[in-house]
Amino acid sequence: MSTPSTPPTTAPAGASAAAPGDTAYDTAYDVVAIGRTGVDIYPLQHGVGLEEVDTFQKFLGGSATNVSVAAARHGHRVALITRTGHDAFGRYVHAALRGFGVDDTFVSAVTGPPTPVTFCEVFPPDDFPLWFYRYPIAPDLMVEPDEMPLEAIREAGIYWSTVTGLSQEPSRSAHFRGWEARGHRTHTVLDLDYRPMFWSSAAEASEQVGRALEHVTVAVGNREECEVAVGETDPQRAADALLERGVELAIVKQGPKGVLAATREERVEVAPFPVDVVNGLGAGDAFGGALCHGLLEGWDLQRVLTFANVAGAIVAGRLECSTAMPTSAEVDERLAGGAPDAAPFATVAEEAR
Repeated sequence: MSTPSTPPTTAPAGASAAAPGDTAYDTAYDVVAIGRTGVDIYPLQHGVGLEEVDTFQKFLGGSATNVSVAAARHGHRVALITRTGHDAFGRYVHAALRGFGVDDTFVSAVTGPPTPVTFCEVFPPDDFPLWFYRYPIAPDLMVEPDEMPLEAIREAGIYWSTVTGLSQEPSRSAHFRGWEARGHRTHTVLDLDYRPMFWSSAAEASEQVGRALEHVTVAVGNREECEVAVGETDPQRAADALLERGVELAIVKQGPKGVLAATREERVEVAPFPVDVVNGLGAGDAFGGALCHGLLEGWDLQRVLTFANVAGAIVAGRLECSTAMPTSAEVDERLAGGAPDAAPFATVAEEAR
């Protein structure tokens, strides 16, 4: 893994990659992700509402950010495209990314809105309410189309985007600019990541996801997200519908029923890995980073899903998200030990990442 560079925080996102052959990076990234970043503020008292919490701890957060960290933990060269505010939390995002080995060359500050913070409550094993402070717009939705590092996107082994990035302009146009440059290359991933509070309506989200599916080769989502994307909640029918829309690999997370992966040639289902759940919010992002690892390694679908499920379960058993992301060695060790007895399933399909 290369040593991340240190960009000026006032440079436009991707300005250093404006032309092919630019010196901001010397080899292709394994993973380039675009999307949310910010600071997670998690309570250290569990089982009570925020009004009763006395102490909190901050962590790097945001779905695409967490996936980037997770992929880096598996030894890959990763870059994140996003924006922060001109503030202390923005500086924290840069420092945390570098600490995790994620290249922050394409992370820049924007004048106006502050770096977002997200609060959650922790009611294990399956209730983790979230409050997003990112209105009327967050910096990560202010990436401009002409700021996109198109060469990095084009050459990356995996390009990872999320549906949240389509919820507002200019981020929406920036995403489509990136996909156009990518040219439907293998491992162009869309995390269906639908969060109703970021959209004016489910119909608007469905329209934008429909457009996006024309440009991606992998789609990942739970049953509710598949309903927004293709109008289906049944996992098999949802996978069929995604494949009919042109994706090469459809992954449908089913909570306690496990995960389904489908291509035009095969289908694989893997049961969830049991774990004592502490906080399910980062499990899906750990799954995503491990999915990137398996795809880059060229594993068969059974091995990819099994590995990703265990990675998600490990994070579900911890409070935080980014700092909880496991290494490959941790996942392999857990796999070698087998599933623990009498523990609730980690529902990586249903968590509100």
